[in-house]
Amino acid sequence: MPPKKKVERGAQENIQLGPQGELVFGVARIFASFNDTFVHITDLSGRETISRVTGGMKVKADRDESSPYAAMLAAQDVDPGPGAQSALRALARAGMRIGRIEDVTPTPSDSTRRKGGRRGRRL
Repeated sequence: MPPKKKVERGAQENIQLGPQGELVFGVARIFASFNDTFVHITDLSGRETISRVTGGMKVKADRDESSPYAAMLAAQDVDPGPGAQSALRALARAGMRIGRIEDVTPTPSDSTRRKGGRRGRRL
């Protein structure tokens, strides 16, 4: 049997988003709920995704998905919940220049909680 040929893999190239010395703008959307933290980085129009990471992709325990530690790991991977502060801090430490911060956490606009419980009315 002839020996197997070895496949050579080239060194991975770093992806440059813009020309050298030119600033590249992007939008980092951070959604921090009580169950998970999402860090989504897009271009200025919001149509093309550069990177998207969640806290659940970084830790394996379900209870740790929304923790500040998982949010910090998610923010490092892409160069009012508990994870929003940590994710923003980690993005700033990674070298991303922050231009504007907006809180777009959804807030309920209706009145008190409807009856029926968490799983709804069962017949």
